[in-house]
Amino acid sequence: MSPSANNSPRYSRILGTGSHLPGGRVSNQDLAVRLAADGIETSDEWIVERTGIRARHFAAPDQGASDLAFPAAQAALEAAGIAAEELDLIIVATSTPDMVFPSTACLLQKKLGVHGCAAFDVQAVCSGFVYALSVADSMIK
Repeated sequence: MSPSANNSPRYSRILGTGSHLPGGRVSNQDLAVRLAADGIETSDEWIVERTGIRARHFAAPDQGASDLAFPAAQAALEAAGIAAEELDLIIVATSTPDMVFPSTACLLQKKLGVHGCAAFDVQAVCSGFVYALSVADSMIK
């Protein structure tokens, strides 16, 4: 007996991705100068040797996670070839939400102009993306 189309397993897949970095780029040299003012000695070489990091990006004081998520979400939607209105679920993985309530996902939902889809945050620090992906996959299946 062959399985019917209704019983076939459902799979999720990533159709598009997007990213966005804030404009405040700080090189290791810049960081070393800032830290030296506080009596902390470091260098580009020391940081790269131990972390592999050459620069980091700092958000402006008035920028929240949803402000950074918005252009990233737009890029992901464009890469996927879908409109924001087609979304059924928005999950934001962050350890730095804009505020406790409403969730950053709900703020992003408003910025995208999406109505009627579920939106929530997952806060699990470094592993947050993995958990958010797992939750999304489970909700699709």
